[in-house]
Amino acid sequence: MHLYNAWLPPPVAEAAGQEKESFAGVVRSVKESYQLDDPESVYATLKWVPIIDLFLKAKSDVNIEDVSTAIEVGLKLFLTADNKLYAQVKWGNVLVRLLNKYRKKLSVEVQWRPLYDTYIHTHFTRNTGPEGFRLRQQHFQMVTALVRSCRRFFPQGSAIEIWSEFRSLMENPWHNASFEGAGLLQLFLPTNYANQDFFKNDFIRKCLDLWTSIPNCQFWNSQWASLTARVIKNCGVLDWEPVLPDLFSIYLNMFEVPVANGRASHPYSTDVPRSMSYLFSNRTASLSKSIAKSIVYLIKPGSSAQKHFAKLVNLLEQYYHPSNGGRWTHYLGQFLYHLVNAFQKRLQLDQLNTSVVEPAKLFMENRERASFVNSVLILIHRGQYSKNDQLSRTVADATSTLSYIEPSLVLPFLANSFHMALETETATHQLKTALTSVAFSGRSLFFATLPPGSSNVDGAGSYADVLMISLSNALHGMDANDPPKTLATMQLIGSLLSSISSLDQNFIEGSLISSFPLSEWLDEFLDRLFSLLQHLEHSDVLSDGLNSPVTSGTFLVEDGPYYFCMLEILIRRLSDSLYKQALKKISKFVTTNILPGATAEVGFLCCACVHSNPREAVVQVIKPILELVIYSLKATPATGFGSRAAFDASCSRKKKSSLSPNLEKSIVYQLKVLAFGISYGGPALLPYKEQLKEVIVLAFDSTSWKVNRAGGHVLRSLLGSLVLYYPVDQYRCVMNHPLAASLEEWVDKKNFTENKRIIGPVWHIPTAEEVNFANELLKLHFEYALNDLLSIIQSKIHSDSGDEKDHLKVTLLRVESSLQGVLSCLPDFKLKVTDGIAEDQGSFPFFIAGAMGSCVGSSELREKAVDVIHETCKYLVKEKSDDSILFLLLIRIMDTLANYGSSEYDEWSNQRQAWKLESAATIEPTVNLIISSNSKGKRRPRWALIDKAYMHNTWRSSQSSYHLLQMGRNIFPSDHLNLLVDDLLDLSLHNYEKVRRLAAKCILNLIKRWPSVTGKCVIKLSENLRNPSLPEHAVLGSCAILSSKTILKRLSRDIKVFSSFLLGILYSSHNESLKAQKAITELFVKFNNQFMGLPRRVFGDDHTYGTDFSNLVSEIGPISLLSTNLHWRYNLMANRVLLLLAMASQGYPNIPRNAVKEISGHFLKNLKSQLPQTRILAISALNTLLKESPYKHSAKKVITSDEHQMGEKSSLEDALTGIFQDEDFFSETLDSLSHVHIIKDVDAGSSKGNYDGSSMQNFFEKSITRFYFDFSSSWPRTPSWISLFGDDNFHPDFARIFKRLIQECGVPVVLSLRSSLEQFVGAKERSKQCVAAEVMAGVLHSDVISVSEEWDNWIGGQLNAIINAPSVESIPEWAASIRYAVTGKGNLGTRAPLLRHKVIDCLMKPLPQTVTTSVVAKRYTFLAAVLIEVSPPRMPEIEEMVHYNLLDELLNNMSHSSGYVREAVGVALSVICSNLRVHELFSKDQLHESEMPDTDSRDIRCWDQFLIKRANELVPKIQSVGASDVLEGSSNSTSNSQDEIKWMETLFYFIISSLKSGRSSVLLGVIVELLYPVIALQDTSNKDLSNLAKAAFELLKWLIFYRPHLTASLHNILLLAHDPNWRTRSATLTYLRSFIYRHTFILSDKDKKTIWQAVEKLLKDNQLEIREHAAAVLAGLMKVGDEDLVSNFRQRAYDNATVIFNRRKYRGMISASQIADLHGSILALAACILSVPYDMPRWLPEHVTLLARFVSEPSPLKSTVTKAIAEFRRTHADEWNVHKDSFTEEQLEVLGNTSASSSYFA
Repeated sequence: MHLYNAWLPPPVAEAAGQEKESFAGVVRSVKESYQLDDPESVYATLKWVPIIDLFLKAKSDVNIEDVSTAIEVGLKLFLTADNKLYAQVKWGNVLVRLLNKYRKKLSVEVQWRPLYDTYIHTHFTRNTGPEGFRLRQQHFQMVTALVRSCRRFFPQGSAIEIWSEFRSLMENPWHNASFEGAGLLQLFLPTNYANQDFFKNDFIRKCLDLWTSIPNCQFWNSQWASLTARVIKNCGVLDWEPVLPDLFSIYLNMFEVPVANGRASHPYSTDVPRSMSYLFSNRTASLSKSIAKSIVYLIKPGSSAQKHFAKLVNLLEQYYHPSNGGRWTHYLGQFLYHLVNAFQKRLQLDQLNTSVVEPAKLFMENRERASFVNSVLILIHRGQYSKNDQLSRTVADATSTLSYIEPSLVLPFLANSFHMALETETATHQLKTALTSVAFSGRSLFFATLPPGSSNVDGAGSYADVLMISLSNALHGMDANDPPKTLATMQLIGSLLSSISSLDQNFIEGSLISSFPLSEWLDEFLDRLFSLLQHLEHSDVLSDGLNSPVTSGTFLVEDGPYYFCMLEILIRRLSDSLYKQALKKISKFVTTNILPGATAEVGFLCCACVHSNPREAVVQVIKPILELVIYSLKATPATGFGSRAAFDASCSRKKKSSLSPNLEKSIVYQLKVLAFGISYGGPALLPYKEQLKEVIVLAFDSTSWKVNRAGGHVLRSLLGSLVLYYPVDQYRCVMNHPLAASLEEWVDKKNFTENKRIIGPVWHIPTAEEVNFANELLKLHFEYALNDLLSIIQSKIHSDSGDEKDHLKVTLLRVESSLQGVLSCLPDFKLKVTDGIAEDQGSFPFFIAGAMGSCVGSSELREKAVDVIHETCKYLVKEKSDDSILFLLLIRIMDTLANYGSSEYDEWSNQRQAWKLESAATIEPTVNLIISSNSKGKRRPRWALIDKAYMHNTWRSSQSSYHLLQMGRNIFPSDHLNLLVDDLLDLSLHNYEKVRRLAAKCILNLIKRWPSVTGKCVIKLSENLRNPSLPEHAVLGSCAILSSKTILKRLSRDIKVFSSFLLGILYSSHNESLKAQKAITELFVKFNNQFMGLPRRVFGDDHTYGTDFSNLVSEIGPISLLSTNLHWRYNLMANRVLLLLAMASQGYPNIPRNAVKEISGHFLKNLKSQLPQTRILAISALNTLLKESPYKHSAKKVITSDEHQMGEKSSLEDALTGIFQDEDFFSETLDSLSHVHIIKDVDAGSSKGNYDGSSMQNFFEKSITRFYFDFSSSWPRTPSWISLFGDDNFHPDFARIFKRLIQECGVPVVLSLRSSLEQFVGAKERSKQCVAAEVMAGVLHSDVISVSEEWDNWIGGQLNAIINAPSVESIPEWAASIRYAVTGKGNLGTRAPLLRHKVIDCLMKPLPQTVTTSVVAKRYTFLAAVLIEVSPPRMPEIEEMVHYNLLDELLNNMSHSSGYVREAVGVALSVICSNLRVHELFSKDQLHESEMPDTDSRDIRCWDQFLIKRANELVPKIQSVGASDVLEGSSNSTSNSQDEIKWMETLFYFIISSLKSGRSSVLLGVIVELLYPVIALQDTSNKDLSNLAKAAFELLKWLIFYRPHLTASLHNILLLAHDPNWRTRSATLTYLRSFIYRHTFILSDKDKKTIWQAVEKLLKDNQLEIREHAAAVLAGLMKVGDEDLVSNFRQRAYDNATVIFNRRKYRGMISASQIADLHGSILALAACILSVPYDMPRWLPEHVTLLARFVSEPSPLKSTVTKAIAEFRRTHADEWNVHKDSFTEEQLEVLGNTSASSSYFA
């Protein structure tokens, strides 16, 4: 049994024993509800889903056999509910919860293939269903979660099958199928015990090869990081050691941080389709979690993972510092959080597995544990004072957790930080952070103070000092002007006191904090608390709003539970003497101060006193307040409204006096404080029952409405205190820790068993006397108040309307307060069954137990209240329709009467939000190595778990009878409920918005519990929309209810309700109000997004269903036609409804096919509509409806143009043919579609096939017209990066409708299109060219035999004319068109379309000599676009030959005179070369020499060697070309040099394109050899060439070379470092800074030493810039270099500088070469200093001082010294108070002499 259920109130706990049998009955009912021969019966089982979920949330104790049966049945229902998305979502979600909760107890097997089929069928098919965006979103989230939950139950062999299935998707790294394959592999691949045999060491290398095949892609990284993290954790036998450098290199480069003053993110990261990002998680937080999880589980004895992790921390720690914040701070904080969280779980797992036979090498030993914590402490130290609140809180959480694991390392750090914060006066924010850290780690500090033998920590005295100092100094943090610090202080006090068992002068005898002056501290605490309360300022003290919450207060109440919890813990843990001492001061303070600005705060103080000791506190605190308020009220005028005493109704209102403002404030304050104080009084209040009754009556009799409301608060609190169940003595310590009686033992709820009983709470169970008193109050203020209401409205006892209003207000307030006080203790209505007999709930099925308190009153009293409230409502609507307060009170009463248990649910919901703010201050982790204690779950204070058990009971009471009505078709709500429904529907149309909103909320809650009233509400509200005489506010009220999810998801249950809803919207165009129109529009958009399909019959077939559908279509049809009398939005909505009906009706055999034909023809006609929105919607519709495709050619069927008459015809062909064969149909259609293309003057970004660039795209139109989930067919299917001539306006959806129209109707479409297409191809307007490109793309990609036959007739000629056309404006659209035309078929894109090779042949034809250069560039652009779509792994021989032929042509044109052509050549080269490389990797048979194309005497297969050799030859020549060559004027040499420069530009275009496109992974062998030209040509006389080199250089800085390319790259870089040209050396050093960072893990020590030696030589370079640059590189290299190498260099630098300084004491003039040597030595010293920002190692003071002694040297030596010292000051300023202690006085004096502000270092 769960702890919360064991701790329920005794009456509830006893009833909960029946839940096991109840759950078994529910499972049997589910099995009986489903009939195998009726697929629709799955809907009959849905009513049981919330019941199963109810047992899960109730944490009921059920049989595991019943759970297994429920899962088996649920999976069967889920898989058979094909195309029933709503049913699948409901069952899928509850299956996820069942599998997750009972995963360790279940022994079931789940097959992966059916889940995969469901996933693919629903979200990856070409045409998806009509369901709205929200339902589909919920579905794929559910399926993803279900697969994750089922993975652990996949049977043996599943991993092999899944790998085989999805590995093939990743053959082509530049196709979207690769992203799909990675996502599916990450989602499905199981790592459970049954599939361990699949994971061998070769699997690791396969994963890394695939991972590195696509660079700079967050989605790709996320999938592989998540997969490898699971494998690392669950497959411990794998040997990751050989690949750790590669793995950590990937991890490092996944953190996008600025390196060497560069960008923080890749300039051209590889994008993935939005569909992939949507379907597969790739959030940054998930990425951080995967990396952290992998690192933690890689650390094992003997592994180098810890060494790599320490290096990773060393590289990242600088970005945690407050001065280095940026957008990376968030995910670095997430990384720290997940590191510590995974580390804690790993240790817990190790502890649990020590009793199991496991290889010892898998466990983390003490040395590894300490090393890990040391590394994490570096990150904590950097981030502890971060300006990012989330990071600083994460640091505090991490410190708390680690303090239990490695206290000897963490607690000294915590103590030092705390002492430093106390000493820092200029940085007050540090104190708040320090207080929070101590609060979070308070319990570990207490454990550390235990004597040796009990604790594993030394230095207990110092930690005791921290505790005493923190408690003492915390009091100074209570400041009304500093809320964050005040709340941190209260959190600290509450945290520390939660660990202490009792606050007694003798409680800590013999402990290390025994000298703490507790009595004095308590007095000072109360004094400071009282001062704080007196200076609080309420944000809205004088608020008179009815809706203002009772507990509204200052930041102490609003910003967290710290204040109240601290008071409860403190006061209850006081000894008797201290409690009396405190109570005396509190009583005096409460009775002598009136603080309206701190009412809630003072009330909570009184509540805490009463809760701790009711008998004592009621006498000391409550009684004096009672006497004061009674005395005050008796002296004020009375109305007589609060009792049945007679009042003089004839008394004139003018003669009545009101209260003075000050007296009113005083009385209201006292009443509210009283209300808070008596909340937990219980039986202690019985001696004062008469006074309490009197004070309530007097408050209701007051002439002040504020006093009346405060009296209602008292009545509510008093009733709750008497009849409700609540824990008593919750905060008293009853369980002392076994190691120290002065500490409380905290509770682990997972460790709770029947055998080990933990002392549970003591509950307040109402006594008979308390129940009687509550019944008296109910009679007085509920039953009599109802009678008063009847008297007021029926007898007209008031002649003055003002008096009548006041009397009504007070009487309604009495009713409301009574109902809110007893909550669900007042029995609910009796339910009706089919025979009309009302029955008590006891005769209905039992599900879960739950009760808020003892029963008072009766159901008859609730029914009487409904009758009276119904009459009151009619009266108020008629007589007081303009009084909002009366209606708000009335609706609240209706809500409490109708929605039984809703108040409890709201209370639980609000408290649950507070639980989410739970801090580490009240959590003891599972692993506690301070006292060598471990547990299954986290330990928490007993009081916190009692609080959760109390709220759990609150939730149970709200749900115990919530679902009864749904259990049978013969159960109906009471007639009294129907009265309330009618009243609420009327009030939801009220002219006051507040009234409408509250009524709508009430009626929606009512519908959730009583679904049978949905039809009544929808029909009535829909009729309101059609009523032309209805005012604006009624329309707004109707829309507010109809647009709720509660209504929208229930529309699919009844065709009549559904029809009424739609027709109500579509026939509401008469509303002229802008607000009403906006509300109706938003209602339709929400319906569109939430659409769940047509209403379905749960039992049997209804033959009238098809008739109803046809009638609905016939009614909507006329609205969808363009009418001058109808607004275009209504036309659009009607068309959208038709589309939804057509899509949703496809699974219904009773639906007439003629209706769908008519709808399809209607949308075809709409292509030429005058409304742009209607045209866009028509495109979406046709893309959805045209899917039979009988003319489409495929591998399985081949249909010739003459065979279609004998073969199958599309059901839509006849209807569509008659439309498009009309004269001018296509001409008008294309003309209309051309208006959609808005050509921008300034390119803002590629449209990539969406409509974001169109003119009519506002929210409404996008929501209605867009095609929701076109995932698998989204185009392009390969990444796009080419943008030669600007962005295209090509819309693939337009192309798709023409393609599908041809596939549906065959050659007649092509023939009808011909003339219009030829006309538009030749048009000058770019918009018409865009449409022509889309039509041509659809025609060419249709794969219909007749189109192939038309190629020779006219299509080929048209394409040739397009290629040779001189215009350049529409090149992007035509490039996209040709790319679309040759796009591969199938999921992998490997099957070539019928016309691909004819298109390629057409493009490969040589151009006439007379064409312009723009045509040449256009042709190469088209060819590049074509070859992007070729699938290189398995391309046929003919396509390979095309590649080689084109490659030869391109290599000959690299020096073309036109820049556009050169760019196009470079791009095309990158595509061709990368395709050939991938093909070589997959190809088994090579072409023979005889099959090689003619290549002008050079082997075209050696293209890479040609490029490398040629580039290296040209670099010196280009560098030598300068201004002098131009002046000398040799035309021959100038021409040659210009050709060489142009050739090099083309090469740079090739490099840039390869890096941008992500194709560089297969071209690394070439790129590594081209480092020389890129780096060497950064600064030449030709600016265009230099700019291209710089662009390539910026991209190269992000490139990672793995071996064997790493060796070659390093060799080339080192050669460049000694290049004669100093600019080349400078560029090389710039590149080295990024290169070293990105390759630090995969560079060997030998490599680093070689780099070090090369850079160190450059410290003494003749060029000043090179020397300074080399020093910066060395500073970075020292952070990642070998420790021996670094220390050796550091010592040499210091020794050399010392020798030089001693010599320079007698300095004279020095030569230039000597300056270089001297400067190099000083720079070496500066590099050592700058390599440790923010730290103060032992050697640093001497180095800094020595450097400062060179300040008097001449420039540039002096400049180097001053810059280095200034940077040292900046990075060490935050902790200088600590760091300066490392310096001697002499050293500080030397440092001071380097700056004018010498006092800084004083």
